[in-house]
Amino acid sequence: MPSLRTTNMSYAKKSIIILAVGVFLLFLVYPFSFLPRFLNPPFRLGLDLLGGTHLVYKADLSNLAGQTSGEAMEGVRDVIERRVNAFGVSEPLVQVEGKDRLVVELAGVKEISEAIRLIGETPFLQFKEERPEAEREIILDAQSKGQRLNEDPYFMETALTGKYLTRAQVSFGDGIGAQVTLQFNGEGAEIFKGLTEKNLGKPIAIYLDGQPISIPIVQTAISDGSAVISGKFTTKQAKELATRLNAGALPVPITLISQQSVGASLGHDSLVKSLRAGVFGLIAVAVFMLLFYRLSGLASVLALLIYTLVVLAIYKLIPVTLTLSGIAGFILSLGMAVDANVLIFARMREELKEGKSLNAAFQEGFRRAWLSIRDSHVTTLLGALVLYLFTTSIVKGFALTLGIGVLMSLFSAITVTRSFLGAVIGPKLESKKWLF
Repeated sequence: MPSLRTTNMSYAKKSIIILAVGVFLLFLVYPFSFLPRFLNPPFRLGLDLLGGTHLVYKADLSNLAGQTSGEAMEGVRDVIERRVNAFGVSEPLVQVEGKDRLVVELAGVKEISEAIRLIGETPFLQFKEERPEAEREIILDAQSKGQRLNEDPYFMETALTGKYLTRAQVSFGDGIGAQVTLQFNGEGAEIFKGLTEKNLGKPIAIYLDGQPISIPIVQTAISDGSAVISGKFTTKQAKELATRLNAGALPVPITLISQQSVGASLGHDSLVKSLRAGVFGLIAVAVFMLLFYRLSGLASVLALLIYTLVVLAIYKLIPVTLTLSGIAGFILSLGMAVDANVLIFARMREELKEGKSLNAAFQEGFRRAWLSIRDSHVTTLLGALVLYLFTTSIVKGFALTLGIGVLMSLFSAITVTRSFLGAVIGPKLESKKWLF
């Protein structure tokens, strides 16, 4: 068996390595101004901390074609995510709530109108054909009497929508300027071919976001599945339109029903208060541990500092979007980390009261406390996993930060605290057991 001196030296080496890692993590976590951005990236902050825009959309699920409402909403979510990302919005939160609601949170976007522009109030690509004259007259007559006001009297919907689109790109025609070329998939090409054959010499209206953007006259049947949108676009406008179309067309139309802006000052105030609460909590815990457990408490305080740096570094590197609820999960995990140390030190004191040596009490304390620490952490992790899988975004943020914190707490108690405490335990302190 290794001697106590050899064991202490092993713990001392581990402690030096842990402290060195802690210094490295400090440079990664703290925003030192002299470090380049790629070595010290900022934390990703959520809407409630950074400020931004909160939007709620309602999807029209009345005309689903070959898909369930769940599939349609998942498609809407994916498309909106791609659209917003294409415009450079940092880490949008897009999630489905209920049967037909879509929540969009855009951190850092303070102007609601800008956010709506990025997404599109009703972003839906449609190809419409001209109504028969008789039907047009009936609708116009009804509208003159205040009826059928929501119907387009001139064009009617077809089966061809943006869901069949595979690619959109900017092109330039002679004397026309910038235009957008569309390419449909096989099914869309067949629909488009039939549509152009049916409407030779007639207009086909192209609608985006519920508004006509181009109404070309069909000169010949198109069988290759390609179409051109021209509408006196600038190059910038054409590129923006192509980007939106490539991001995907929505399977169903959506309507904005709620909008809210979170100011930057309010977000900053929330962040400052959260950080202050975390620092005060850390200081209070450190004072308690030093007063009640003395040298053991000092080891736990050092371990707690390392634990904090490790967890924050993980949040930054994954990265985790930090919200108020996420910070609450982190602070709760701090309590779990301290609780593990308290269990260990309480076991050590029990062993010391039975007359065991300091080293024997140290080894036995960790051994006896392990089962309690393991069970408490596993049950907390299970709870965090359930919250993450079956709740909304606010609670998910709490569950994610709590879960990461609990995992690191387990590592901190068993490895970090043990190394720091094992490095100082020796014969010289045998007569000073009161320090523990």
